[in-house]
Amino acid sequence: MASELETRVLRKISLRIVPFIMLLYFIAFIDRVNIGFAALTMNKDLGFSPTVFGFGAGIFFFGYFLFEVPSNLVLNKVGARLWIARVMITWGLISGAMAFVQGQTSFYTLRFLLGAAEAGFFPGIILYLSFWFPARKRAAVTAIFMAAAPLSVVLGSPVSAALLEMNGILGLTGWQWMFIIEAVPALVLGVVVLFYMTDRPELATWLKDDERQWLVDAMAAEQAGKAAVASHSIWRGLADLRVLALALVYFGTSAGLYTLGIWAPQIIKQLGLSSMTVGFLNSIPPTVAVIVTILYSRHSDVTGERTWHVVAACLFASAGLVFAGNAASVVSVMAALTIVNVGITSAKPPLWSMPTLFLSGPAAAAGIATINSIGNLGGFVGPAMIGWIKDLTGSFMGGLYFVAGLLVLSAVLTLVLAGTGRRAAAAAAAAAESKPAAQH
Repeated sequence: MASELETRVLRKISLRIVPFIMLLYFIAFIDRVNIGFAALTMNKDLGFSPTVFGFGAGIFFFGYFLFEVPSNLVLNKVGARLWIARVMITWGLISGAMAFVQGQTSFYTLRFLLGAAEAGFFPGIILYLSFWFPARKRAAVTAIFMAAAPLSVVLGSPVSAALLEMNGILGLTGWQWMFIIEAVPALVLGVVVLFYMTDRPELATWLKDDERQWLVDAMAAEQAGKAAVASHSIWRGLADLRVLALALVYFGTSAGLYTLGIWAPQIIKQLGLSSMTVGFLNSIPPTVAVIVTILYSRHSDVTGERTWHVVAACLFASAGLVFAGNAASVVSVMAALTIVNVGITSAKPPLWSMPTLFLSGPAAAAGIATINSIGNLGGFVGPAMIGWIKDLTGSFMGGLYFVAGLLVLSAVLTLVLAGTGRRAAAAAAAAAESKPAAQH
């Protein structure tokens, strides 16, 4: 049973940290996937084929991949406050510059630079949460933080659709206005971060002395308990096979997430609906996903089970993609997209609770960033393959089936990783038991 002091501290840090980082991620995700709404009119204006658009939308993740690990290591060294502010201001500037894309080259270049600018934000926040919240509470907190992604679709879809209606004002198209206006919050919040965010519990002047001391002691005790089994060095974090396995699991979930973020508006639009209708319909699936994910992650925390929570969610999302490939009516398409949203979103919090169980310090910074950077390449492969296959076949079906297969692979890899972990733990226990016997 949690003490009154523990309950009070966790409530305080939750109220101080979680809503704010949710807001930051909300803005990050809008700037990352608003390209899906821009495409409703931009592709025709600039003459982009599905292949060109899918490649350009996905090349974001190459920049992300190259700069993710260095960015997270810098954050671990200089602190979240300075580094997250830097990340947000640079991505805001580049996201706004997307309004001035002229053709393929500038489109590819700015999407790559946007990925490089944003690199380190998401894994940096995951690492930041590990400084403040005990492991047993982390999946639920991560779920609430990550709910900002589907919420950004819920609220951002109708806003983006409405901004497209600003066509012709001051000589700019609607998609240009969308990029400019949606970049402003990142710039403003980048400055706010400098004054609001606290790097570590020891510096939390907004906690009372006894509250701050309890938190510092609790997190130090958790680190000490992990010391015997956790990897600490940067190279261990980069080379640990469990990190690479989790990166491949995350690859499939990222392919699914960005398939939704980038292509869902066009999948709905092909039913002959207006942009505003697409905006409102596109907000329905993530609304359901937010509610289910929070409940699902709390269940994962209560039971302490992570593996099957990831596996079941991946398989559920895969089934939804297959369903979406065969759906032909508004109702069936929306039902399929809801299933995919629920599965993809629910898989991520229990998945992100795994790496900090066996990594800490610089290894955690490097390992989390490695998982995110390699895994997010799925955000290139999924959307790019859908665009390419649509150009070849004229249909979204083949691309959706491809991404569904990646999610099945994620589920299988999660089971393999869990089995390997159990065997390693059993071998370690057997070795520990044999040592005293050998000494006699």
